[in-house]
Amino acid sequence: MTQKNSSHHPLETRIISIVNQKGGVGKTTTTVNLATALAAVGRRVLLVDFDPQGNASTGLGVESNQRNITSYDIILNDTDIKEAIQKSAVPNLSVIPATIDLSGAEIELVSLERREFRLKETLENLDAHYDYILIDCPPSLGLLTLNALAASNAVLIPLQCEFYALEGLSHLMRTITLVQTNLNPQLAIQGIVLTMYDRRNKFTEQIENDVRGYFGKLVYRSVIPRNIRMSEAPSHGKPALIYDMHCAGSKAYIQLASELLKRERVRTQELTAA
Repeated sequence: MTQKNSSHHPLETRIISIVNQKGGVGKTTTTVNLATALAAVGRRVLLVDFDPQGNASTGLGVESNQRNITSYDIILNDTDIKEAIQKSAVPNLSVIPATIDLSGAEIELVSLERREFRLKETLENLDAHYDYILIDCPPSLGLLTLNALAASNAVLIPLQCEFYALEGLSHLMRTITLVQTNLNPQLAIQGIVLTMYDRRNKFTEQIENDVRGYFGKLVYRSVIPRNIRMSEAPSHGKPALIYDMHCAGSKAYIQLASELLKRERVRTQELTAA
């Protein structure tokens, strides 16, 4: 490997989609708080709200009347991506907000050329350097999610500790394989994080054992507990890490960010050594 390439890798922007087609699994909570934790340790982070519900935008305190230019505009109106980026109240963390307009994008994208690559192509126009771009995907495996996967280096999967979650995971894995084959051969699974973890529930432990048994090291050691303070935080327009840094959920996301950064360091070392 040339010196040019080895020096490039640490500066590379890592684009990670947070994906699960099942709603209510802690996907947006994971995106917002992981982004906040990464920003807190000095990483420059851009969160792309790609869910028509716009909950990640709300969770970062972006009011509805502040969402004039959104993720809808950058993929369907050819709006300059730089115009859509807003600074959040969290230092080092910016956001591209979403509104309900994005729900129509699934239909509007169908007739467009290179419809799966609209997000990828607009992200390539970014001037500013971000260490991480996190994409909060909608709870479906439609064209919006395909756009996110086509644009990403990796996928992070929040998995709720319940029976039906495993059923949905196999469907998601098939979709990721199809994307790797047809749209983005570089796409990797960054990891699976267990959410809404309840240590008092024996079934939670059984699900954890099944998932770890099948997916091994892909599953993060950090688990995200059920936590009231995390549920309260979005209504105050704040990530849980800002709302209550000392609650169990916040501590878990700090651990998750640390573990993610460790995985990223290992990946960079392997690339540099190749």
